[in-house]
Amino acid sequence: MPRPTWRSLLAVPEPLLLPVAHDALSARLIEVAGFRAASVGGFALVGTRHGIPDIGLVGLKEMAEGVRDILAATTLPLMIDGDDGYGDVKNVTRTMKTYERLGAAAIFIEDQVSPKRCGHMAGKSVVPIDVMERKIRAAAAARDSRETFLLARTDARALEGLDGALRRGERYLAAGADGIFIEAPVSIAELERIGRAFKGTPQLANMLEDGATPLMTPQDLYGLGFQMVAYPVSLLFRIVHTMQRALADMQAGTLRLQGEGVSFADFKRLTGFDDWAAIEDRFNR
Repeated sequence: MPRPTWRSLLAVPEPLLLPVAHDALSARLIEVAGFRAASVGGFALVGTRHGIPDIGLVGLKEMAEGVRDILAATTLPLMIDGDDGYGDVKNVTRTMKTYERLGAAAIFIEDQVSPKRCGHMAGKSVVPIDVMERKIRAAAAARDSRETFLLARTDARALEGLDGALRRGERYLAAGADGIFIEAPVSIAELERIGRAFKGTPQLANMLEDGATPLMTPQDLYGLGFQMVAYPVSLLFRIVHTMQRALADMQAGTLRLQGEGVSFADFKRLTGFDDWAAIEDRFNR
């Protein structure tokens, strides 16, 4: 069964919530919970798969391997973090084709200078506008299907102010992006201004705990004009905290966390044990 297209998701008059999956199991859990879509972010994938920070240490091949595993574990449409496209226009072309052929419904490309870093970290820099425009034109042309949604992200707010970020957003849309993602606004007033500036255009708001942007409810963000709301670290940070507590419990020689996790039966259900057992029964008779 084909995954829904990104545009069909955006046509529904409600905010599109995008929990960020960092591995196959988290993607499965997002689907079981009833979300309509999910995203795969570089920060979470790099941190969990490689145990390193998101500062440009991982290339397309390594990222694509993680994305492939996540896509294989869920039927949800996914938005994939294409970072800076991993180079110039030819690298952007390869990035788009790689992720689209893996099954991505949407891909976003950002305008940071390589090596890039998480959008809420200090020390970012951005490429000239015309360089990013060429990347967007290349990304749009690389798609095999017009249904593959192209989101342009700008990290210019921290470097050129909000006015500069908005100008970049306008130019990126004119270059062929389907939607816009102004990363790391620092106040509700800035979110309101971004929403007004691109009214009627698909926009993404990034709700990151301990980040630069104030946290708002999905409905409030939708009212401002943000059709997509991403949660890039919400699952990851809670999982890390739970693992730390469990490890401390082991060191203490106690089982204080007993009963707080899922049961063995629940985990088998979530990973599809019964379906695989049915295949064994069917063909091993």
